[in-house]
Amino acid sequence: MLEVVGVTKRYGHVAALEDVSARFAPGEIHAVLGENGAGKSTMMGVISGFVRPDSGQVTLDGRPIPMGKAFECKRLGIEMIHQHFTLVPNFTAAENLALARLNRLGRRIDPHEMAAPAMDKARELGWAVQEADAAGEMPVGVQQRLEILKALANNARVLVFDEPTAVLAPDEVEDLFRVIRDLRDAGRIVVIIAHKLSEVLAIADRVTVLRRGRLVASALRADVNEQLLAEWMIGEMPTVRTKLPGGADIRKGLEVSGLSVQGDRGEPAVRGVTFDVRRGEILGIGGVDGNGQVELAEALVGVRRAGSGDRRWQGEAVPAELRIGYVPQDRQQDGLALTMSVRENFLIAGQRRADLTRGVFLLPSRISAWAKDLIARFSIKVESPDTAVGSLSGGNQQKVVVSRVLDSDPELIVVVNPTRGLDIRATEFVHQQLRIARAGGASIVLFSTDLDELAHVADRTVFMSRGELVEGTGATALFGGHE
Repeated sequence: MLEVVGVTKRYGHVAALEDVSARFAPGEIHAVLGENGAGKSTMMGVISGFVRPDSGQVTLDGRPIPMGKAFECKRLGIEMIHQHFTLVPNFTAAENLALARLNRLGRRIDPHEMAAPAMDKARELGWAVQEADAAGEMPVGVQQRLEILKALANNARVLVFDEPTAVLAPDEVEDLFRVIRDLRDAGRIVVIIAHKLSEVLAIADRVTVLRRGRLVASALRADVNEQLLAEWMIGEMPTVRTKLPGGADIRKGLEVSGLSVQGDRGEPAVRGVTFDVRRGEILGIGGVDGNGQVELAEALVGVRRAGSGDRRWQGEAVPAELRIGYVPQDRQQDGLALTMSVRENFLIAGQRRADLTRGVFLLPSRISAWAKDLIARFSIKVESPDTAVGSLSGGNQQKVVVSRVLDSDPELIVVVNPTRGLDIRATEFVHQQLRIARAGGASIVLFSTDLDELAHVADRTVFMSRGELVEGTGATALFGGHE
């Protein structure tokens, strides 16, 4: 038995875990659920030795494991299969498998000999893995198999899978589930971090739900359904509001009709959605992550091609000159160039301002004054516009993205979880800027998994489930009453 007992972990004033306890039994697939920031990865990091908690302990067979010592935990048979692979791209499959078993340096090794136990496991599982192929040239499904083989070759007793289906095609997911069930039947402790409820209900024997660093519930699979898990994960669903705020602009804004969008693997991510957002209105779109929100947002702003359907602006085809602002979900990956300065990140959009250019040339003195003005207006804490944006706090990075978007006075604004990871003050700042833009007549689509945020900011709220928009109240609105 693996037990987590009273574990607390804080980062500054933020409690990633607060007095969390859980039990994981052999011969059982145990899914740990929760929204981003719920504490799932932190808890698994504690179990596998990558994170040292502030208090509490983890025991295996009644004996405390060494906290914060990943190599010691590995020797005890605790292995974590990370969502972001830990392979060396230029190494062959055999070399990566040998590296996972290398326990000391200073000796000559034969990669093929050291990889042999893992390759035997691959054959047992019916997996075709070519020892001589470079890991970086393999499909992601094969790369994940390598990660699993690394763990199995060390005779792991506890296997922790971090979002294992995130990059897999449907047939690869089914094959992975087959293997996970085999591992369970062999008596191993199998833990899965997940947020896709349909997949959890298809594979798990037991579920544990975390929300905002605290344990909400733990139950057998037979005792739960999607509706109950959704309520545990994100709280009681708010009543959908359909009344426009006082003084709202009655002019048409964005109209979307029958829009369908494919995901990164070609799967249907958005299925024929239809909605409208008037000028001076904030439409909230809620729901559990992974139901097509990001794909829909990208299609609305034109960075992802829509498969079918129509977008119109004020009753006409969307004009090329329409001013669109987009705040992506991942500010570091999609919103900022981290090694560039704050001023250069402003210029990603600001280079189109007529007052900052003369012909094809930028005007440095005007750009400097403009950047300093943005920093002052949006209260960005930075020593100089020349400071690398990657050195800023998360809240100030988000302010750079938001200020760059709003500086262009956009008519249509699409934001995805804009306050995720921000403190109270930075969150209220972002909300206030959205209200100001709404007052100026912008049409705003706010995607958020935070129900408090939707209730606080949105004028209307609908929910997204399995690529479709649903309306109603309670968790039934999110899942259409299906179990």
